[in-house]
Amino acid sequence: MGDLSSPDIMQLARIGDISAMEKMFESTEYDATYTDDEGITPLHWAAINNQYAMSKYLIEKGADINKKGGDSVATPLQWAAQRSNYYTVNLLLQHGADPLITDAQGYNTLHISTFNGNILLIVLLLHQGIPVDVADNYGHTGLMWAAYKGFPQCVDLFLRWGASVHATDEQGFTALHWALVKGSAPCILKIIEYGADRFAKTETGKTPATTAVDLNTVGSWHRALKECGYDEDGHPVTPWWPGSSYFLQDKRAFMNRFLFLLPSALLWIELMITAHLPWFISLPLAFVVGFGFQWTTSQVIEYGPPDMRHLHKTPWLAGIFAASLFWTAVSWLWDVLPGTFSNHPLLNFVFATFTSLTAYFYAICMAFDPGFVPKLNGIAEQKAVIDELLRLWKFDESNFCVSCMIRTPLRSKHCKRCQRCVAKHDHHCPWINNCVGINNHRHFFLYLISLTFGILSFDWLLYCHLSAISEVASTECTVLSESLCQVLNADPYLVLLGLWVALQLTWVGMLLFVQFVQVARAMTTYENMYGINDGAAMLGHSFTSTGLPLDPNHPSAAAPPSAADDPLGNRTHGHGHKHGRGWVQQWSRLLGVDTFIETATGRGAATGKKLRKKKNPYSRGYVQNCKDFWCDPAPIFGRRETGDAILGGQKISWTEMYESPALMTSAGRGRGGYEAVAREEV
Repeated sequence: MGDLSSPDIMQLARIGDISAMEKMFESTEYDATYTDDEGITPLHWAAINNQYAMSKYLIEKGADINKKGGDSVATPLQWAAQRSNYYTVNLLLQHGADPLITDAQGYNTLHISTFNGNILLIVLLLHQGIPVDVADNYGHTGLMWAAYKGFPQCVDLFLRWGASVHATDEQGFTALHWALVKGSAPCILKIIEYGADRFAKTETGKTPATTAVDLNTVGSWHRALKECGYDEDGHPVTPWWPGSSYFLQDKRAFMNRFLFLLPSALLWIELMITAHLPWFISLPLAFVVGFGFQWTTSQVIEYGPPDMRHLHKTPWLAGIFAASLFWTAVSWLWDVLPGTFSNHPLLNFVFATFTSLTAYFYAICMAFDPGFVPKLNGIAEQKAVIDELLRLWKFDESNFCVSCMIRTPLRSKHCKRCQRCVAKHDHHCPWINNCVGINNHRHFFLYLISLTFGILSFDWLLYCHLSAISEVASTECTVLSESLCQVLNADPYLVLLGLWVALQLTWVGMLLFVQFVQVARAMTTYENMYGINDGAAMLGHSFTSTGLPLDPNHPSAAAPPSAADDPLGNRTHGHGHKHGRGWVQQWSRLLGVDTFIETATGRGAATGKKLRKKKNPYSRGYVQNCKDFWCDPAPIFGRRETGDAILGGQKISWTEMYESPALMTSAGRGRGGYEAVAREEV
């Protein structure tokens, strides 16, 4: 890109030394239009090193903003895009840089941005009105490049933006063909979901299937086809069972109903088998029945939507709880109530009350909006939000959700299962098949409390009932003592049901403990496990390559510059790998065991020793935190206005809160104004 030993004007541009550049312009013949032998200008070096202030200064001094230079014959905008310096990219765009200019290889700024997979930069460019299907000299679109590189999030963005899955390059390759080069199953899956031609042929007659064979990506190809409802040859798969036509009309609705109701039949059959057959027959038979139900559900899931291919991503677990609640209530009405009402009327009333409350709050938690952050109305509003975030130096992953295209409020999180951002997100709970957020968090807590007292009162009633009827029961059985045999023989179905119900106290107790601790500390489950975000912008995007802040008004803007990055080097982006969980680990997470252990031992991300010095900006002390949560004027038996809550005794909205409470003052910033108060350690 040029000789680093060229005049000092280039070095000054690289390190962003504006004062020295001003002196050079005043004392020498150099100016902002200087160009070296390769056509490179100071603006090129400032742009690639993310020297925002220097870039702005050079533009104001008359630099040619669309000047091509270097081996790649590229513009400053393309140099900045090469390094994903989207604040500098935005500056250049605002001053007339043309994103459609191509370099020596025929790539425009959108293509160059896609090479690095920087999703925020692509969002910024698309909101400038760049055609989503603009092609390079060989007919490759941004979608094709994203598929070839294996960037699922970029592929999803292009498709949601309207990119064509049928576009072909000059050799007849579609985006699906290019996705098979890398073999990224999520990319292949997403492109097929959007209607790509599974049998499209290139100029040489290659279909996606033959491309997968040639490039040894058949496994990813077949997996994506299966998850989209096709066989290995790409043809639609029709379920073999009776009534499949109804299933195909609306797969999601069918699976939601079927997998929610099926556990009711499973639980009843298993209890009846184990209760009324000898143990040496009942245990193997119960295993066979359980395996049969598991096989049935696996058959349904195999034909379901791609995001419902695992039981914990369906209403199955919610159905298990609903089944337990239903059969407990039926057994109480049919057997326990008639036998205990005369001696224990108050206890029966207590059980009926808490069971009713449990059912109500359970249904509310499932059905109510957990606090979805409202989406914007169209591209114009999205662009306005992006421009505002750029102005505030907060256009980063912690302040903008690419999936929802919204500015993310504090404490919100995008839920992949719900496919929405949830205000004051606590966690996604598979037992209610919904997120727990600001709208239903208190309902969820009351559901746990009601369930706990309901279980305790039922077990108490069951003890009284079995004590009375076991006096005339047989004492004969194979393994247990006579007293236990007598109770079991009195009503084995109720005994097994009581044990099953009592077992639920394990996960309920752990959840209650965690929730009580978190409410007292003014934390959510997500914050407890992964740390607290107080609204600070991500440092990796807030500073230049030389360590200087992008924002000239930043407190550390006067800090001396360090050595500049080598512009010829490649930037590497760290990425985390999400490894598969074992069966035990998965159930530990589903039952809340891991969260309970982390909270009880103080090893959570927000309570660990390494972060004890970090302040919790949302805490107002244990008493006030609990008061804010429990004395919130929102209706307990009804819906709350989305996002509305109490913080420090003042009304706020978590769907509109973007600045840390610690930074808010009574000067009127935010809704209602906030006063800075002493924060407590977490």
